Amino acid sequence: MTTQTTAATKHDFRLGFEEPTEEIEVADLPVEGELPGWLAGSLVRVTPAKFEVGGKQLAHWFDGQAMLHAFSVGEGRVSYANRWLRTKQLESIERDGKLAYTEFATDPCRSIFKRMSLMFNPRAALTDNGVVNVVKLGDEHLALTETPLPVQFDPDTLATVGRADWAEDIPGLLTTAHPHGNGGELVNYAAHIGPVSRYRFFTMPPGGRPRKAAEMKVREPAYVHSFGLTERFFILGEFPYVVDPLDVAKTMGRKPFMEHFRWEPDRGTRFHLFDRGTGELVRSFDAPAGFCFHHVNAYEDGSEVIVDACVYDDPSVIQQLYLKRILAGERGGPPPTLRRYRLDLETGSSSDEQLTEIPFELPVIDYGRRNTRPYRYTYGVSGSYEDDWFNVLAKVDVNDGSYDLWSEAGCYPSEPVFVRDPGSDEEDGGVALSVVLDTHSGRSFMLVLDARTWQEIARAEAPQHVPFGFHGQFFR
Repeated sequence: MTTQTTAATKHDFRLGFEEPTEEIEVADLPVEGELPGWLAGSLVRVTPAKFEVGGKQLAHWFDGQAMLHAFSVGEGRVSYANRWLRTKQLESIERDGKLAYTEFATDPCRSIFKRMSLMFNPRAALTDNGVVNVVKLGDEHLALTETPLPVQFDPDTLATVGRADWAEDIPGLLTTAHPHGNGGELVNYAAHIGPVSRYRFFTMPPGGRPRKAAEMKVREPAYVHSFGLTERFFILGEFPYVVDPLDVAKTMGRKPFMEHFRWEPDRGTRFHLFDRGTGELVRSFDAPAGFCFHHVNAYEDGSEVIVDACVYDDPSVIQQLYLKRILAGERGGPPPTLRRYRLDLETGSSSDEQLTEIPFELPVIDYGRRNTRPYRYTYGVSGSYEDDWFNVLAKVDVNDGSYDLWSEAGCYPSEPVFVRDPGSDEEDGGVALSVVLDTHSGRSFMLVLDARTWQEIARAEAPQHVPFGFHGQFFR
């Protein structure tokens, strides 16, 4: 067991894009405030943490190599540990000093023979860098990215177990790191890209194999980062950021996959509803053009299907997240807005509205009790999007658009993970956990907010910084 100390130095948000010094384990972090007695388990986050390979900077934030971080809570105490996710990609970097597989926006140099072979086996080009999210499937804990190559890890030690053996049966070349499920069966989406491309939904039972649940042919598939779910429907938001499969076949292995996508706003956005029981396409709806990473929630209200999502005017956010632009302090672009779409099954009409005035991203709800059902609160990040990184935690009331904010000078929070108080029936009865980078100390701390009041009740400081990441889960 090692403990590292960091001198108090003035930093800025770019510290969140630097590799941590080492893997460490600390049994007792200093805690300010008082942790709820009922709070027991581990907040596990996966973050990009290695941004240079072979002396060269990776292209994009999403390309950073995955590191697991755990803040474990019990009996008023907090421990911390971090470990690299031991992927085949990381093994190649350590062995050969270069990438072996294609990342989101960084592609390895390949021979002509290797590029030709990828035309016949495109999966061989894909990374297993599970840098986006962590989920539980039965007894398995998985680190996910947007390729069909989940990596299993031990939630107690953070040791990598290996690639899930059922991954080869995922029915597509691209999938999401946002499956629906709460420890039992998972529901996810995958895109098959080829001469005849298809959108597909599939289910994954614990201990079983993926099973296709619905599909739809498509000429030019859209980029899909997440999707909606109600009690009756799979909801595919088809935003007009699309790829030509022929272009993929011609240039596979010569450029990163995301460089194949192009923005075509004249297509508008389409929402496709599939029956979860039969797999049939029930109806499609037109909506204004936009771009979305994250759905918030969806549910049925009479003849209407309600879909809430964080939506940008266009996909320029992807360009804003290239590391050269981030480290040069170049910000700007359209902010994410919390939008509600109403899809009327009887008339085929749709409408949309903005739910709150503040920028809003990385949304979280009381998933176990509110997913697929009417809800009132969502929790996420906000801030001065034009000239800074996200530096505010926000709680939004979707009924009236009101919000509560938490911020602290020089601090940059991660997605707030909601943990329900098992003794409370209130929707916001619980806490929100966020890993916050403190640029004054150069360290990160786990912040505990009372979800009702949105006020701090405790924090536990780690001995080093945790790089900025996307998502995490609380495993009880």
